[in-house]
Amino acid sequence: MGKYKELAADIVAHVGGKENVTGLRHCFTRLRFNLADDKKADTAYLKNRDGVISVVNSGGEYMVVIGEHVHDVYLDVCEVLGVDAGDSGQVKNSDASAAQKKNPLMQVVNIVMAAMAPLMNLMCAAGIIKGILSIAVLCGLPSDSGYYQLFNAIGDAIFYFMPMLLGMNLAKKFAIDPVFGFLVGAAMLYPTIQGVDLNLFGMTVNATYTSTFLPVVFTMAIAIPLYKWLEKRVSKLVKSFMVPAIALAVAVPLGFSLVGPAANMVGNALNVVLTVIFDTVPLVAFIIFGGLYQVFVLFGIHGAICMVPFMELLQGHPVRMLVCTLIPCFAQTGVVLAVCLKTKDKKLKDIALPAFFSGIFGVTEPAIYGVTLPRIKMFVIACIGAAAGSAVGAITGLTLYSYAGMGVIGLLGMINPNGATNFVGIILMVAVAFGFSFVMAWFTYKDEDGTSENILTEQGEKNQKKSAPRTEKSAMALQKVEIAAPLSGTVKPLGECSDEAFSTEVLGKGVVILPENGIVMAPFDGVVENLFSTRHAIALTDKTGCNVLIHIGMNTVRLDGEGFKAFVKQGDTVKKGDKLLEVDINSIHEKGYSLETPVLVTNADDYADVIEMASGSVKAGAPLLTALK
Repeated sequence: MGKYKELAADIVAHVGGKENVTGLRHCFTRLRFNLADDKKADTAYLKNRDGVISVVNSGGEYMVVIGEHVHDVYLDVCEVLGVDAGDSGQVKNSDASAAQKKNPLMQVVNIVMAAMAPLMNLMCAAGIIKGILSIAVLCGLPSDSGYYQLFNAIGDAIFYFMPMLLGMNLAKKFAIDPVFGFLVGAAMLYPTIQGVDLNLFGMTVNATYTSTFLPVVFTMAIAIPLYKWLEKRVSKLVKSFMVPAIALAVAVPLGFSLVGPAANMVGNALNVVLTVIFDTVPLVAFIIFGGLYQVFVLFGIHGAICMVPFMELLQGHPVRMLVCTLIPCFAQTGVVLAVCLKTKDKKLKDIALPAFFSGIFGVTEPAIYGVTLPRIKMFVIACIGAAAGSAVGAITGLTLYSYAGMGVIGLLGMINPNGATNFVGIILMVAVAFGFSFVMAWFTYKDEDGTSENILTEQGEKNQKKSAPRTEKSAMALQKVEIAAPLSGTVKPLGECSDEAFSTEVLGKGVVILPENGIVMAPFDGVVENLFSTRHAIALTDKTGCNVLIHIGMNTVRLDGEGFKAFVKQGDTVKKGDKLLEVDINSIHEKGYSLETPVLVTNADDYADVIEMASGSVKAGAPLLTALK
């Protein structure tokens, strides 16, 4: 074993032991465990354990944040597990995998959400068009006019043809021909077999799959394994056309006649249960679900809870329950605005103000992870505010008619396309959630409610005022490291990063860049200290010892290098502006991955301060950060 054998043994013991580990890999800073039961992991212990920076449980992975020496720890963990680390940075423990398979629900949810992720922005766009069209009808646009018919088709298309798009994304996810998945969905949507009696397998089947969700998912669950099984057995001479032909001929009839109806039956049954609850005791249901929704998000179970009603919404059925999902962002922004106006901590203000604006449009991660969750009282106030707003939604009978996204834009989804929209109820719901949260936060927030960082910042400012002016000699002695932007794009504060391991600065200080192209350049003259095998992250050191990490995208380690091309290797000496990497950002975005790129000074503790030199748009090579020593 290596020098981290004690740490490795302790980590394995506190993630539930060898038998609880179903898989393991590592990225640039984290051990990424797949656990049979993540409840067996002792997160509190690991977060406070020397050698562990933090723990993040998200997206079906239990991530132990170690730092840049993670590979050495990974090797020792593999030795503790008694498995081969291999060359790919991944390992599977087949004995424990059986235990993980006992929870098929979360596996299905994770697969479905991964297939949906690339479509979410387009669904928002379509929902906005439908919302605006509903307003136009209220203002007098005839529903039989050519304009209405055309724009209604534009707004409906993505929902109507959802099985095609899901089939394509599922095929991509499991590394088979995406067009095959598209054809599975297209066959299930063929116009002449929708809603008519078909005699199949000795029974009469009458099914309609337009705007559906689960049927194509379960049909692809047959098609994908069959496709891969055939690929290994069909001759190369005819494989290219015989494999999809056989897979289509088997999977589509089974999916259309047996699996699809069963999937619809399950979805309908769950929807009936939820509808009865929200129709029978709407006030109680709205308050509980609206108040706890942010907690569900933190634990990553909101997707599973909302999946069935979301499917109903995609099929054009109004859903009351999903109104509650629109309210928490206004409660969060109410708290964040109050904190921003009241705090004297400049750093907190710098986090809170952008978090407020992003929260208005439904992106609440910066607000939650940067402002409210570290100050738990503020998070609780936001939950209570969301519950209060939800109560108003229940009392005024608000319903969601279409999906237009989250935040203020999402309110368009509550416009009834048939008229009689309760605009007063919508405004009152938002006002109560925002106003209650703002007032409560204003009267209860104190800077000492946050982390000790606030107090240290204020004390540092006082000490600086008391100190004598710096002499010319001391000013010259100040060491300054200038770090250029490694790529062009839009700069955001690190606190707005969707991954809390970065946003909480446990890995270092810096900024996030949303890239506009895929060229990554050297930020200074230095040496390539580490280039991860999947090429999604690179670490460099300049001649003074400043360590900088460039991490392209969130969870892009899962791509195993696909879409990344390296022009340097570990140990190379580089000059500022040298080309390091080339990234296919379009391909990565289409696969549903965030392109947020943290640029961090990982040894920030060695410096007096790391100053952001850019905001908004930045070009590669322009000043981005300055580290002062």
